[in-house]
Amino acid sequence: FDVVFQGVGFSYGGSTTADDALNDVAMTLEERKIHAFVGESGSGKTTAAQLLLRFWDVERGAIRIGGKDIRDIPLEELMSLVSFVFQDTFIQSASVAENIKLGRPEATDGEVIEAAKLAQAHDFIQALDNGYDTQIGQEGVHLSGGEKQRISIARAMLKDAPIIVLDEATTALDPANEALIQNAVDTLVQSKTLVVIAHRLNTVIGADQIVVLDKGKVVECGTHAELLEHKGRYRAMWDSMVGGDAARCDDNTPATAR
Repeated sequence: FDVVFQGVGFSYGGSTTADDALNDVAMTLEERKIHAFVGESGSGKTTAAQLLLRFWDVERGAIRIGGKDIRDIPLEELMSLVSFVFQDTFIQSASVAENIKLGRPEATDGEVIEAAKLAQAHDFIQALDNGYDTQIGQEGVHLSGGEKQRISIARAMLKDAPIIVLDEATTALDPANEALIQNAVDTLVQSKTLVVIAHRLNTVIGADQIVVLDKGKVVECGTHAELLEHKGRYRAMWDSMVGGDAARCDDNTPATAR
């Protein structure tokens, strides 16, 4: 389940290479390791992940899973290989159980409950008026952002795909929900190939490989320590983040303590 990008180019407008969202992207994401895509907004990190899911097809080059071009893999088979958890969680107007079963429609009720427990979702589902039969979505009970994320992770747990694409699920959550979801994610990704679209560098310090994108191109690859030592784009981003955190702490310090 290695994922390989070979000279991948893509433009949303289908125009010249100067407007490419991705341009000649080449990288190898080894199986059963954690790979993080980082970069400024518009750098191409989300586009790279979505091309893997065939939201669109590459215009140049190829993306391969296990050596096979994903365009030659039947869509149903590709969807069985890849699970994704995005910040903007998709919730269908249906019951809680039916939403979780989107990961694997033939799953038993017991398997749905087990997935929900692993995703730290079982307790809040049980507290709903009709438990797993509660209708959610536009026509049903309103769920918080953290609850929706845990439903999405339960769905991915049930699917049990070997490749997980994760758009940092905890970015906009309060600390209590963030801790619950991080525990669920840690369970989800065991022995999986994980691709993380990272918005906060401190969340991917332990990644096996960090891929730095800038204006649609891969400019650096390595571990956190290697990239800091390299003193390139990643180091500049890291220093900016650390400096910004320090400034915020200073701003929040009472004047009497300064």
